[in-house]
Amino acid sequence: MYFFMTFKHLPLKKHLLMPSLTQVLLIGGFALIATGCSNPISVKHVDIQTAYSLRSESALSVSKPSEASKMLLRRQGMLDRFEAEPDVVLAELHANLKPDDEDSLFALAELSFLHAERTEERAYYLASAVYAWALLYPEEGKSMQILPSDPRYRLSYALYNQAIALGLAVDDDDAEENEVRLQAGHYELPFGTLEVSLDESGMSWGGYPLDRFISTNSLEVEGLRNRYLKPGIGAPLAASLAKTHSSEKKLGADRLGPYTKVPVTALLNFDNARASLQNGNMNGRIEVYAEDQASTVSINGKKQPIESDTTAALAYQLNDSPLYAMEIAGFFRGSVLTSGLIPKDRAQDGIFFMHPYQVGKIPLVLVHGTASSPARWAELVNELNGDPKISERFQVWLFIYDSGRPVGYSAGRLREALTNTMHELDPEGKDPALQQMVVIGHSQGGLLTKLTAIDSGTKFWDHISDKPFEQMQLSPEARKLIEQAAFYTPLPFVKRVVFISTPQHGAMLAASQIVTGLVAKLVTLPLTLVNTTAQLAKMAAASGDEKFVAMLSRPMTSVDTMNPNNPALQILASIPVPANIPAHSIIAVEGEGPIEDGDDGVVAYKSAHIDEAVSELVVRWGHSCQDQPETIEEVRRILFEHLTTVE
Repeated sequence: MYFFMTFKHLPLKKHLLMPSLTQVLLIGGFALIATGCSNPISVKHVDIQTAYSLRSESALSVSKPSEASKMLLRRQGMLDRFEAEPDVVLAELHANLKPDDEDSLFALAELSFLHAERTEERAYYLASAVYAWALLYPEEGKSMQILPSDPRYRLSYALYNQAIALGLAVDDDDAEENEVRLQAGHYELPFGTLEVSLDESGMSWGGYPLDRFISTNSLEVEGLRNRYLKPGIGAPLAASLAKTHSSEKKLGADRLGPYTKVPVTALLNFDNARASLQNGNMNGRIEVYAEDQASTVSINGKKQPIESDTTAALAYQLNDSPLYAMEIAGFFRGSVLTSGLIPKDRAQDGIFFMHPYQVGKIPLVLVHGTASSPARWAELVNELNGDPKISERFQVWLFIYDSGRPVGYSAGRLREALTNTMHELDPEGKDPALQQMVVIGHSQGGLLTKLTAIDSGTKFWDHISDKPFEQMQLSPEARKLIEQAAFYTPLPFVKRVVFISTPQHGAMLAASQIVTGLVAKLVTLPLTLVNTTAQLAKMAAASGDEKFVAMLSRPMTSVDTMNPNNPALQILASIPVPANIPAHSIIAVEGEGPIEDGDDGVVAYKSAHIDEAVSELVVRWGHSCQDQPETIEEVRRILFEHLTTVE
């Protein structure tokens, strides 16, 4: 204190204003001492999200090495060098690699992937896959030392799955985006060579060769609520079907949709990976597994789950699907099955499968509504596919039809198509699961569904004519058409029906004469129906059957047959679904008002309600409620209930 006080009161002199060299050194020394006394290690409090993000950084999440890989680089003084000369560092790490050095195997897998991302050199993607496989699958009899709780464990799977899809990517000018080529061949690695063979046994599905594989790793799905991805080993892909059959035609192959995308998984199985890394001569085998045919694979004597992505394959199938464009055309022009949308080598009766016929699985038939298509069932199909308890017991069939045609006509086609399909698949009745069919219909599709389950006797014909049908002089074609459209008995294999937003007593818009008249002018009906109508009208006029003549003034459309005042619809409404075929109703009602007075914008609650339903759920939504969570959960409940009766 005395020093400072004395210094303060000294007279200022010019030489004191300029510090001497000694003073500068003295002050600098004090500064160094002060710095040396401070704590070089500290902590900083961050929020949980930041802390977790820092710990979970990786080549896949932020295009940076994970902390585990950086730790290995730091220990060897290579962290800065990796940024400057990554290929040299990777070569040095590989040269010093020991077979059981799992820390280095992981780092090499991640750093090779990161280098491939930055340089687009495919050899490094394949190297990443090799290192990851060597880490995950030591030779038989050995076990991986990294624990499942270690973040590197799951990250190694992810690196492998991504790396093989990118390492086998197609870069041709005519290739689709994210296309993967699965073929045998010679591939270069940064440290050697890779000879790849192809297991052909997995390269066909349902009797068709698989073609054009698209990696779903790089697909973002929009329009479906949930993405069902089963974690495991392998690159999830969406495969197209080739246009020609394979040499071995499968039962029901003709009923697979022509635009089907098959969820498959590609595996690149490396032989003796850890040992082969020492000499650089790698051998691998490409294996392909369809999601509906395999869920596990044996690797070194141990079962491993296979990664699959059913949702992405479904979304890719519906991306730019022509089905949406055909909805209006199918209503007005009646051209769904004649427009070229369905190739001639596929079934032409409207029944299509989501998968090849699967013995022991119960058919779940989905029937769309007016001016709609099977694509509108996507949300429901995705949810049911994502539920293993459902997908293991049911197989989804879809019915597509020209929805502008009379309900009775379309119902006859549905019944005939189902009957033909059952005969094709199981002519001797050896598969009991096929005899437990569940049919679900939305809107007009619900009316078609009901007509698979009821016994109408002669009620529809008696309304049309006073003359017994057997006495009608008709051409064979006309007789068959009328038999299908006017006489119904329960199909023996239909055991449960579900109605969604179904106009059991008619649709509101169909009651308008303006609407029905306009639709009649715009809808094109099939020539067979027009000719049959004309033939019947001529016959009725000759016999003086005025009742019949009035009915045949013009061919009816589906809108006519959904008119609440249509006698045929009233007859249908008066015939209950028999008690031995449980019927369920899912009814949409918009708004929050009284249910009994409500409607969905197309169908009133009172029209959709039927007394014989064993269950009824009201969904607060518009007419197209088939994709709503409440509807889907009710369908799931009904299917589980159905299983209890089967078992």
